[in-house]
Amino acid sequence: MPLTRSKSLPATENGGSNREIMQSGRSVAGILYKWTNYGKGWRSRWFLLRDGILSYSKIRRPENVNLLSPSDDVRLIGDISTDRLSRMNSCSGRSRRKHHKTIGIVHLKVSSYRESKSDHRKFYIFTATKTLHLRTDSRSDRAAWLQALASTKGIFPLQSFSGDFSFVSPKDLSISTERLKKRLREAGMNESLVKECEEIVDSEFSEVQEQIKLLHEERKKLLDALKQLEMANLETEASGIHDNAYQLTNHKYSSLRRGKYSECSTSASSDDKQEFEDISEEDEPSFHDTKESFGEPHIGSVDIHFKRRTKLPDPAEKERGVSLWSMIKDNVGKDLTRVCLPVYFNEPISSLQKCFEDLEYSYLLDQAYEYGKSGNSLLRALNVAAFAVSGYASTEGRHCKPFNPLLGETYEADFPEKGVRFFSEKVSHHPTVIACHCEGKGWKFWGDTNLRSKFWGRSIQLEPVGILTLEFDDGEIFQWSKVTTTIYNILLGKLYCDHHGTMQICGNREYSCTLKFKEQSILDRNPHQVNGFVEDVTGKKAATVFGKWDDSLYYVAGDGLNKASASLLWKATKPPPNVTRYNLTSFAITLNEVTPGLEEKLPPTDSRLRPDQRHLENGEYEKANEEKQRLERRQRMSRKIQESGWKPRWFEPRGESESYKYTGGYWEARDERSWDDCPNIFGEITEEITDK
Repeated sequence: MPLTRSKSLPATENGGSNREIMQSGRSVAGILYKWTNYGKGWRSRWFLLRDGILSYSKIRRPENVNLLSPSDDVRLIGDISTDRLSRMNSCSGRSRRKHHKTIGIVHLKVSSYRESKSDHRKFYIFTATKTLHLRTDSRSDRAAWLQALASTKGIFPLQSFSGDFSFVSPKDLSISTERLKKRLREAGMNESLVKECEEIVDSEFSEVQEQIKLLHEERKKLLDALKQLEMANLETEASGIHDNAYQLTNHKYSSLRRGKYSECSTSASSDDKQEFEDISEEDEPSFHDTKESFGEPHIGSVDIHFKRRTKLPDPAEKERGVSLWSMIKDNVGKDLTRVCLPVYFNEPISSLQKCFEDLEYSYLLDQAYEYGKSGNSLLRALNVAAFAVSGYASTEGRHCKPFNPLLGETYEADFPEKGVRFFSEKVSHHPTVIACHCEGKGWKFWGDTNLRSKFWGRSIQLEPVGILTLEFDDGEIFQWSKVTTTIYNILLGKLYCDHHGTMQICGNREYSCTLKFKEQSILDRNPHQVNGFVEDVTGKKAATVFGKWDDSLYYVAGDGLNKASASLLWKATKPPPNVTRYNLTSFAITLNEVTPGLEEKLPPTDSRLRPDQRHLENGEYEKANEEKQRLERRQRMSRKIQESGWKPRWFEPRGESESYKYTGGYWEARDERSWDDCPNIFGEITEEITDK
């Protein structure tokens, strides 16, 4: 058949015209440039759109492009001349003895597409497992391909896997025996025999109905499995905890994901490992909250109305930017806590307050307490795991550094609407150690963190050292440590943070949990993944958990093969409407607030009274910088003060270990306003911090 260039397909107004276009040229073919990877860049591929499926192959020899029979009704897009094909083949440097081979397919029924906003020749095709980055020779060629895709979608529309697939339901099937009875009567049969024949037919039809019902249910199960395989995109490599943790080799639908080119497969060929751009419009995998498979007890909520602020104060002056490179070029490899940075790089909360951010979703611990109380130890462990993950949700988009507390600085949080009381104190300056203690509804939570941080030129790495402990009133205890946090693109590009590593949540009774935070790579289009499992004391996997640390966490019973029955454990709250450059969550916005009547109750060491932090929150940047420099001069005295015998007021070391234990008495002293032994650490440098 002749190879000719096609003009762009005309725009259509309805599905009928789309159908007419596709009937006049049901298949569309042409050459597109496809991004492969950073090593090979853009490579030409032969694309064929037919019957709702877009396939593509490498161009080995010019004659291999003419893969269509003369009877095929195909519309060609772009320049398909032999000269062009020869030039492309000679530039590829590949062996000409290789044969044509399809290397990828895309089912348009479960895909979407979008044109590039920055390049009039580029467009994207999205599936849940990959994104095709495609480029044409001209704007008109792109328009032709997009119109062809739109026309195809008109004939093969995207359908929800949970919707109606025009499959006849058994209850909609019926038969009539009137003609049969009439014929039998004409043949002289008596009424008794006619009725018997009718009963036989009805009985046979009922059996057929039952068979159709079974087929209908099996088909729905198959479609549900396809949905999960296509939308969940939970790669086996993401688990990284136990080999074959999420493989479907024994599942009855496992064959659906074994094909090399199957869209249900999460492992693409090397030609498809091209995910390198952040496409904001991409559809994220979605799951739905389903009925709890372990049974949930009813958990009531405390009806306490407490009005807290919903936004930070409006800034009093315009903020000036600062060159980060000028600040860190002489500090590469140094301890971040010892580098003096201007207030521009801070957010208006301290590290003591940031510790309390981990308790934003404390209701998970309330639920865990109730589950254990009702005898459901597994759901208790699952809610503890969700709580451990939820503490990272507030870090997304948070690129500013919290204030480093002064030695002896404290912070209290009394949130009756959440049913929690939290207290923290900076107990050591070298190394920097923050200890905290929190009490909730049937549980206590405590820990201390020594945050080791380093500049590495283009990134900052934060290594938490310390153990977090959760104890329920019935004696069950869970302990874990935080994973590594890295902030990337300090000098160039878009700043982002990532949490990676393995978190072991050890329980003292029946269940423990292992969670793997997948490290984000430069090509990763599905970041922030968390996968793991809960196992009993015998090592048997009781439940599988998966999700994203900035969004949500789900679980399924057992080894997690049936993702269709996934149940929601935790969902992050939406960001506040009044977003600032700090990207504080709605909860974080309340942490530095001085509510009516609170100031006279606070000790002089509370973070809310720190002047540089308060000036920054109010947008008084010049004053904030002046106060920060003054307090950091005072901070440099802390090591000498600590070495001279200073001890923390509310915590004490635990024996030979480096951990700290809350000694009690803070809330009692607060009730009595008894702060005589608490120094004014935010005062002038001439004042001394006592060793009380």
